[in-house]
Amino acid sequence: MTYKYFGAPNSATAAQVPISMRPEELGGDELGMGGMFTKIKPETIAAMVLTGIQGMPLHKVPPLELVVLHPDYAVVKLPMTVVDPLRGIGEESVGAAAFIWSTVPDRGGPRDAFDVYQLLHEWQDFSVRLHEAGHQPYCLVWP
Repeated sequence: MTYKYFGAPNSATAAQVPISMRPEELGGDELGMGGMFTKIKPETIAAMVLTGIQGMPLHKVPPLELVVLHPDYAVVKLPMTVVDPLRGIGEESVGAAAFIWSTVPDRGGPRDAFDVYQLLHEWQDFSVRLHEAGHQPYCLVWP
């Protein structure tokens, strides 16, 4: 699966994005957000932020909202609680969250911590851009 994270003002706009945005156009989207392209599932991102930074128990992490289900792709909306906490945290919190998440059983341990750290920094930047544009986080998913 491939995941392209992007921002949109609402679900109606987000639902139209896949019509004009194909995998070969991964440099950005028509909403001007630049987007983020990754192999990391949106559920994993949500869990990483909410458990590692918000301290939320894993079973309390809210589900993703399905916006579009098409034979070739899907669009899901991430909860705002996933991106909002990232804007206000400092370096120490990012590092701690990366280390905590790297110790989860299916992770590779501390050697994954730096990769998670970098990922959380990318998400911090993404969160700031979403906030400045007044957008919500969405993810385009295709095989």
